[in-house]
Amino acid sequence: MRGQLRARLVGEVRRRLAASWRQRGAGAAELGWIEGVLDPDVLTIGFARRVPSYKRLTLMLRDPERLTRLLLHPERPVQIVVAGKAHPADDGGKRLVQDLVRFADDPRVRHRIVFLPDYGMGMAQSLYPGCDVWLNNPLRPLEACGTSGMKAALNGALNLSVLDGWWDEWYEPDFGWAIPTADGSAHLDEDRRDDLESEALYRLLEERVAPRFYDHDAQGLPGRWIEMVRRTLASLGPKVLAGRMVRDYVEDLYTPAARAHRALTPEAAGQLSAWKAKVRAGWERVAVEQPETTAAGTGAEYGASLGLRVRVSLGALAPEDVEVQVVSGRVDADDRISEPHTVPLKPAGAGPDLEGRWTYEGPLALDRTGSFGYTVRVLPAHRLLASPAELGLVAVPAEAKGDGGGVLMR
Repeated sequence: MRGQLRARLVGEVRRRLAASWRQRGAGAAELGWIEGVLDPDVLTIGFARRVPSYKRLTLMLRDPERLTRLLLHPERPVQIVVAGKAHPADDGGKRLVQDLVRFADDPRVRHRIVFLPDYGMGMAQSLYPGCDVWLNNPLRPLEACGTSGMKAALNGALNLSVLDGWWDEWYEPDFGWAIPTADGSAHLDEDRRDDLESEALYRLLEERVAPRFYDHDAQGLPGRWIEMVRRTLASLGPKVLAGRMVRDYVEDLYTPAARAHRALTPEAAGQLSAWKAKVRAGWERVAVEQPETTAAGTGAEYGASLGLRVRVSLGALAPEDVEVQVVSGRVDADDRISEPHTVPLKPAGAGPDLEGRWTYEGPLALDRTGSFGYTVRVLPAHRLLASPAELGLVAVPAEAKGDGGGVLMR
């Protein structure tokens, strides 16, 4: 199926390219080469969008000779289809388009890289299904979302993108590749930054993307590549649907807000307002100590359920004014918890100790493999709040601020 869709894109590109060259004044005798543009069996990369400067349309051109070698590789060639247009008032974007067109007009590579003007929905109908890889290399962190990559994923394309916008949230190695960036290096000038990031892009294409696409089994099929396509369609596709977005808004925001609004009688609203004032005034005295577990870190095993205990100072507030939660999940290389799971803890004992601290206890389930971390947090709690985040208040152990707390096991 991927091969059929790629062949359909090749035919559409040749038709549009011939029309574009005729508009540029070329005669029929000059257009014979177009019949050899693109190859239905070659790894096809798509790049289509508006062309503001921060999208860096020409990052791939930082080293023209290296790009040429990629396009013309004797065993693992790459072909690129670029479509887009700049805003009439964006002179920088127009220059990027001109630079790309000049490169694509070179007779050495014009059968491997194509620029199609006047990008629109009609062109997108063949472009998205026909591309194997979708390229996005904006200047991080200026990408608002990156919906073109979402549409590509829904059509079975693998993403090759800077970790920005949606890709920063949902990237997994099963779905494509992340282009390393130099945005954390404030001392770098723009040229040096673009040199580093284009180098990273070239290396990914040369060492990982192209070799995987051309790694065929005994049946002549790229098995590992096909598995990545399947995982993209099955796991990433449902996330990028508009229906998922609307459902999240309704279930997580609108419905709780509507339920809270209906419960706010004049009397209840007065009580809630007074409670909010009390919580805001007393929150600075809420403090959380480091939690304790019933097992040392080296003794924790997948599938176990440990007991967790933590002491919390509430100041002038009472246990019914707050919810104490254990937050756990896998941690990344910086020990930050990803995809957190929360479980409320319950007060233990009849009251606070002599120092005014309440003890909370509850289970900590080690239900995930890999690096696992946990911390504890305290949130305001009231039956009329639409969300625990409504007051913008949270308390965590002092040593956990800015990270994911303690790593329990690896």
